[in-house]
Amino acid sequence: MPPHAPDDAWFDLVPLAMLEFSEHGRVLRSNPATSALLGYTIPAGSNLSDLPQALQRLCGWDAPLTLLALGPEDPPLVNHVNQTRHAAPPVSLRSQVWAGSTLRDATPRRFLCAVTPQQPALAAAGAAAEAPRAPEAPVGIQIASDADAAPVPDQGLLLHELGTILESTPSGIAYFRNDTLVRCNRRFERMLGLTPGTMAGQSLQALLASDPRIDRVVTETASELMTSEQFESELEILIPGHPQRWYALLVRRIGTSIDPMEVIAVLSDITHIRTQQARLDSLDRDRNLMFSLSGVGIAFVRDGLIQSANSALAHLVGEDGTLVGRPWVSLYAQEADLLHDPETQSMLRSLGHWHGERALKVRHGGSLWTELSLRLVNPARPEEGFIASFVNVDARHLAEARLTLQADRTRAILDSVFVGIVTLDEQGIAWMNRSARRMFAGDLADFVGQPLSTVATSDLDHPFRLTDYLDELEDGQSHTFECQVMGRDGRIFWVVGNAVVTLAEDNARQITYALLDIDRRREAEAKTAETRTALQRIIEMAPMAIQVIDAHRLTLLQANQAAAAFINQPVSLATDKPPEKLYDADRARLLRDDMQLALDSGERLHREYSFQTRNGHQLWDVNLQPLASDGQSADQLLLVASDITEQRAAEQARLEAAITQREMLVKEVHHRIKNNLQGVAGLLQQIAARKPEVAGAISEVVGQVQAIAQVYGLQVGSGGPLKLKAVLDAIAQSVQRTFNRPIELSSVGTRTQDWQLPEAESIPIALCLNELLTNAHKHGPGPQHLRCQLKASDDGIEIDIHSPGQLPPDFSLDKVRGGVSGLGLVRALLPRRSARLTLTQEGAEVLTRICLQPPGIVLVAPPPEVSESAGQQIALWPQWSSDRPSTGTGPGHNTGVRH
Repeated sequence: MPPHAPDDAWFDLVPLAMLEFSEHGRVLRSNPATSALLGYTIPAGSNLSDLPQALQRLCGWDAPLTLLALGPEDPPLVNHVNQTRHAAPPVSLRSQVWAGSTLRDATPRRFLCAVTPQQPALAAAGAAAEAPRAPEAPVGIQIASDADAAPVPDQGLLLHELGTILESTPSGIAYFRNDTLVRCNRRFERMLGLTPGTMAGQSLQALLASDPRIDRVVTETASELMTSEQFESELEILIPGHPQRWYALLVRRIGTSIDPMEVIAVLSDITHIRTQQARLDSLDRDRNLMFSLSGVGIAFVRDGLIQSANSALAHLVGEDGTLVGRPWVSLYAQEADLLHDPETQSMLRSLGHWHGERALKVRHGGSLWTELSLRLVNPARPEEGFIASFVNVDARHLAEARLTLQADRTRAILDSVFVGIVTLDEQGIAWMNRSARRMFAGDLADFVGQPLSTVATSDLDHPFRLTDYLDELEDGQSHTFECQVMGRDGRIFWVVGNAVVTLAEDNARQITYALLDIDRRREAEAKTAETRTALQRIIEMAPMAIQVIDAHRLTLLQANQAAAAFINQPVSLATDKPPEKLYDADRARLLRDDMQLALDSGERLHREYSFQTRNGHQLWDVNLQPLASDGQSADQLLLVASDITEQRAAEQARLEAAITQREMLVKEVHHRIKNNLQGVAGLLQQIAARKPEVAGAISEVVGQVQAIAQVYGLQVGSGGPLKLKAVLDAIAQSVQRTFNRPIELSSVGTRTQDWQLPEAESIPIALCLNELLTNAHKHGPGPQHLRCQLKASDDGIEIDIHSPGQLPPDFSLDKVRGGVSGLGLVRALLPRRSARLTLTQEGAEVLTRICLQPPGIVLVAPPPEVSESAGQQIALWPQWSSDRPSTGTGPGHNTGVRH
């Protein structure tokens, strides 16, 4: 049963001896009637195993299996015990044990034992026969009715006591049977705003009509009691002329029967509790609202674990869920346990609170600086925990870190400059950068707290000693001076400096000196002047023409002596003049355009100029380079020119000599190839003479070799491509000598000598002509001469070969198969794009025509006519004719041996 159930008063006031215990044998409570009946007190919390055997038997604890098998709906367990008492006669006791139903599975089961004394006759009857079946016990702890127990002496007195109890109890109690209110105390009627003594015996409708809220609760109660034995609820009653009241309603069904349904209703006034609860809820709501809306993270910590925390703290650490149950130290970026920090513990114990700063660990990495305050809940008992509050100060830490970083960067920048920076406060030198330390030849520790005059010379008017002017300067104003400084190493040097007055963090005036070593600057200026002088000497001695030209007006600013040859006048007369005043019109226009192009592009421009000067034709290599600083336009233009006339002449001479040597070598190679081919043809003719069966085939091969040899023979005396007419003449003569058949050659047109064969087409065309003339000889027998005519025009050349003979009726060049001789070879060798072959029948003759067009042949212009002899041509090697006699057996054979 609940610890504050409304029927607790019944248990102590009822005159029936009752004892309640759990399934573990632990006594939960017992009323005074039990102690009076048994003669000894049973304290709550004691174990049945430690109590007398008679009581264990009455409770059924001597048979625990039977007791534990007892269910809430089972009849009570009945036991009889004869109890002896001190200085009193023994008494026969009868007990009934009911099992209570539990509302939750985890709650231990409870048992209620009711003990009544028996008269001797009843005791004997109970011992002889089994006790009659008692009504089933209700859910929870129930009280046995008078019908279940043995008659109690002096029932009138008992009823009087019970009536007194009912009327004096602060709870309203009513007994209902079906829809009729059988009995109730007057407290019940007053609590519902009814007239006392008017409701007993009336129908339930009279009660329901008094307030609709009572109707709703009764409806819910009736529905619930149909399925369970007990119903609890809260009821709000508003009585006219009285403040609003709240009651706790406990309704319990007696027995298991629902027809009739017997119900006991108990009303307990909980208005005070509800008022306090409302106040607590309001305070809790205000507290939660304050915690949730506050930007301060708050947590309650005990035993090193977070017991509760507001959403602001979870937001600070970036957590979506709750922080309850997490270790306290897990919030920190560094696992520092403040609870075991001696300093924190000492302050907490002495003052009850602690204040500091800690970095929290953010969920997705990083840290967050917070201002942390710890305060003990109970300073007398630190183990009860403490309250921690977190205020986000990360922005302040970040600003401080940035300021520190900015200060460090400023110091680093000042350390990297070449100007000495010295800061003085009231005590003397406070800080100096690396350049100042190097200038004074010492470390910072050697000068801290010292006056600046420690590095001054003995001059009494030294600016480092006279500092009165600093008091007259306003903040931000500066004073410039020059003086000599003596370092710790004894070196004396001149410096130029500025002194400025600024305010420190505490608004105190401080002085900052910026010192520049003039000796180093003078040394640098001297080196620069020396470098410029050396560069000027180099420019003057350079063999190239060097000019510096103004980028805006294109006038000559400076030039060396070698530039006089390019300008074609003395340099002294050419200064500050534009190109139009220095050169002729064409040359000036060309130079101006190129200068402007170089300036517009911003890149170096290379040109070669050919000029005609009074000294003759000159060739100049010129480079134009714009001179500009980074990110700015050019203000000057550098012109560097070199006279490469002699260099190019020497290169041309070397080139011509190489070309002449190559032509000589090519002619020698062609001559040797021709001789070798003629030697091969002679060998083939010897084989044909020894083997007549292959003479025909060898004769064709000899003709082809002779044609190739004729081409190489023509190339010996030629300095370039072969003339087509010369190739035709040579092939015709070779065929004529081979077959001893005359060939008449004729030419038509004025451009017969102007058409030439490219080197790649010479041998294929020669072989084709040889095959066509040979084919005309083979297929045109008889003593008649073969006729060959060359027709030249500006578009191309036609070569006609007339031979006696007759073509087959169905002759077609498309049917001719490829091969190594005859028309098949001709079709394979002729260029397809620039050559065309036709065979037609004209009377008793066959006309074979080859049409050649560019690019298979090339038309060259004839050389100009020369009235006088252009000179004598000298042959480097002896020349000979192609029909020189040879030792071979075949006609026209040449061994290729030179004399």
